Amino acid sequence: MTRVIGLMSGTSVDGIDAALVDIAGTGLNIKLELLAGETYPYPAQIRERILACCAGKAISMLELAELDDAIAVAFAEAAINIQKGHKAATLIGSHGQTVYHRPQTGKFGQGKLGYSLQIGRGTLINHLTGITTINNFRAADITVGGQGAPLVPRVDAALLSHSSEARCIQNIGGIGNVTYIPVRGGDWLDKIRGWDTGPGNSLLDLAVEHLTDGAKSYDEDGKWAATGTVCSDLVAQWLNQEYFHMPPPKSTGRELFGVDYLHQSIKDAQSFQLSPADFLATLTELTAASIAASYRHFLPQMPQRVLLCGGGSRNLYLKQRLQQLLVSVPVSTTDEAGLSADFKEAIAFAVLAYWRNFDYPGNLPAATGANKEVLLGNVYTV
Repeated sequence: MTRVIGLMSGTSVDGIDAALVDIAGTGLNIKLELLAGETYPYPAQIRERILACCAGKAISMLELAELDDAIAVAFAEAAINIQKGHKAATLIGSHGQTVYHRPQTGKFGQGKLGYSLQIGRGTLINHLTGITTINNFRAADITVGGQGAPLVPRVDAALLSHSSEARCIQNIGGIGNVTYIPVRGGDWLDKIRGWDTGPGNSLLDLAVEHLTDGAKSYDEDGKWAATGTVCSDLVAQWLNQEYFHMPPPKSTGRELFGVDYLHQSIKDAQSFQLSPADFLATLTELTAASIAASYRHFLPQMPQRVLLCGGGSRNLYLKQRLQQLLVSVPVSTTDEAGLSADFKEAIAFAVLAYWRNFDYPGNLPAATGANKEVLLGNVYTV
């Protein structure tokens, strides 16, 4: 049994999700117990600096170094706090904070190699906590031709596969990503698929901040959007965006579905004379519709169940819209399958660190497009 801390901050930049877990077993045959889970909000100044960096604001190397350090300190504090009242962990898996993601273009060796930058350096987390720390998980997959995302499909296969039910595990963070898991058995691992479906909460959160002049940062439970009316014509127009029609493997981020995209969306909506609630309802519909459309276009068959996780799984209006678009496919959360929907991504990076510690590959080439399985993460130890 190994006690591991998983640390994750996604494209929503809400804060640091920390999960303290016990893991036992090898490869896909692992058992996991969540001992504690907590979200530690970023200090307002750090969050503002991260969002500005993600939006493409010019930043000096000194400012980047200072932000790198500030995030590492915040992650280390989260790791220390999540252990209070528990036996100490011996391993940390830290995703860090993505500030830039550029997917690979073209075939491996012919197009531009991908690039993904997560800051919050592992060596400082290791120094401050005294615990072996593994981070920079995406780089190795990118080096062998992968997108570096999504990295959770192998973890999903280990923790959420089923002997008689094909499932989609749909994370809805700032960006949405899916893992399709066929019925377990035979060559099932080769048939797993995964990709970023498009915007999750990113545009919704930005829109709420814009509409409230910064007074609110998100639409709690989707209550505001639920009072509006969806503009179907606008959703259809947005779904013509090139990304939605690209076949997997593919990945995206705030570089595409960020501030500039929101401003264009606002311009697109002007001729429809939408109320703020209508606009939010329509953006919510884009998230739900892009998920449902990607299933229909790119899956070998529709799943028998969809399990949601991430912050968007708590948006009741979004969940309702997705259920209506998927018609007969039941939509629930990973909580109902025994895995915390709130902390699944943090748990995933604890598992990836555990696998790295035992020299077991963490990527799944069928999902990322890599040309082989590789060990993920840089290891820092005292």
